[in-house]
Amino acid sequence: MSDASQNDLKTRLLEAAEMHVPFDGWSEATFAAAVSETGIDPTVARALCPRGAVDLAVAYHKRGDSQMTAALAEADLDAMKIREKITFAVRKRLEICLDREVVRRGSTLFAMPQHAAQGAELIWGTCDAIWTAIGDTSRDFNWYSKRATLSAVYGSSVLYWLGDDSEGNTATWAFLDRRIENVMQFEKTKAQFKGSPIGKMMAAPLEMLERIRAPKAPEGMPGSWTPPRH
Repeated sequence: MSDASQNDLKTRLLEAAEMHVPFDGWSEATFAAAVSETGIDPTVARALCPRGAVDLAVAYHKRGDSQMTAALAEADLDAMKIREKITFAVRKRLEICLDREVVRRGSTLFAMPQHAAQGAELIWGTCDAIWTAIGDTSRDFNWYSKRATLSAVYGSSVLYWLGDDSEGNTATWAFLDRRIENVMQFEKTKAQFKGSPIGKMMAAPLEMLERIRAPKAPEGMPGSWTPPRH
């Protein structure tokens, strides 16, 4: 079976599963219903999704990332400042989530200990996609720190959005602005420190320390801290 055929079948399973997720979650019952409604051979369906609905939940999240990336490619990002780019990207990613209950069920799933690593990997992937789309070219420790910081912002924004009943999600956008303001203030302070006499004096030792630490990506993510070349 070709990759295109596999992707088509998996898409059909995902679309069929979505209507059941609000009621049954990303569960075996949801997966069984999707298999039944699509008429896909259960053996083939299981081969495509060995973990059943968990694999469909992963596919759902990654589909959102792809849609966000496509939207960012069409946006006039060059006219935006870095803060505006990040805000725009996170908002766009949340706006793609049309069914809040489906996302809520996914958050519950990936909060479970056995799936927490997968959840961290998905958030990391979203934030990597954002930084890459807005033109991040860092190749040093900043590659890691930018994604780690944005992961915290994105994760907390999703949780806030899930409980937001304000018109037009205005409360969520205000929360997002505050979180990004905190990050920008931190980056400003860090830049000022690096430019100070003490910061310059500590530059070489800190660089050596970063190389020694060689931090890894979050548990469950493939690869190490070394940033990929896009």
